[in-house]
Amino acid sequence: MDTTDSPLSLLARMSDSLSPANEIEDLVRPLLELLEAVTGLESTYVTRIDAASGRQTVLYARNAQALDISEGLSVGWNDTLCKRALESGLNYCDDVPGLWADSRAARELGIRTFATTPIHDGGEQLYGTLCAASREHRPMGPGTIQVMLLFSRLIGRQVERERLLEELRQAQAVLETKALTDVLTGLPNRMALMDELRRRMARSARDGSHLLVAFVDLDHFKKVNDEHGHDAGDRLLICIAEALRNSLRGGDYCARLGGDEFIALVSVAGDDPELARGTLASRLEAATCGRFDLGNGLTLDYGGASIGVVVSAPGDEDLDALLARADAAMYEVKHQRKSRDSVTPSPSA
Repeated sequence: MDTTDSPLSLLARMSDSLSPANEIEDLVRPLLELLEAVTGLESTYVTRIDAASGRQTVLYARNAQALDISEGLSVGWNDTLCKRALESGLNYCDDVPGLWADSRAARELGIRTFATTPIHDGGEQLYGTLCAASREHRPMGPGTIQVMLLFSRLIGRQVERERLLEELRQAQAVLETKALTDVLTGLPNRMALMDELRRRMARSARDGSHLLVAFVDLDHFKKVNDEHGHDAGDRLLICIAEALRNSLRGGDYCARLGGDEFIALVSVAGDDPELARGTLASRLEAATCGRFDLGNGLTLDYGGASIGVVVSAPGDEDLDALLARADAAMYEVKHQRKSRDSVTPSPSA
């Protein structure tokens, strides 16, 4: 193995390895190769320390000679050379059997020369270690530990970068979910509905299936608010949303369009979707009709919602036209139900 790299040559190789490093592995593997050249030791590797479980695991390793420290190797943290070295303040030892004879892991691997530096996750939190080891006695050249410390800092910064990026992705996912979710009912909101409707219409055009669009409008909802207060109205919306969700199949979709209006989307196969249209209307009407517990000792016998269901043929109309047609179908049903008294308060159970 050639260990005669000049400082300028080493820095040039290091610069080349860092430029494309977008993930920790992209950075670590070239650094392990450089560390092998710097130390002359048989194995170079990076570990992850899990203090909660008391384990140390080898994440990435480079084995150039007889010593084989494999990736995925996991040992008890208390038995490791890394822990002993960190606690004693020693970064390098060329007589491991003499100094740390009690380490079973080192004894089983036959390690004689060992060097390590800690990797911190963006601060003082210990993430893991950067290590080099050999079965033979190998003296360390001047400045080698400083190079290892530099590599450890670079790895730690990459770890911190990836952690921050993951936190950013999670925060973005939360914000996207909130932006597409109705705060009151937990159902998808109008924005999410329009995206889903667009996807389902495109799928219908591709595979020849039919899309059922059900427009649900709560009858006499203003009367509930006027007689029992807006809190009771909000609770009724929550109950109806849950009832609609529970009445649909796993692949169906339900959203709150706004106010007291909801939309259900159901994709069906077959040449004649009329039977499915009638079944869906009956199922949704049954779901919105019944006794609902609105809290604070109030139950409400609710007569159900006006529901209009239309069928979208593959590729025959745009989003707004389809919703407008479903809205018109709902108003036809509402006109038929207009004379009915849909809200009858009842004493608390």
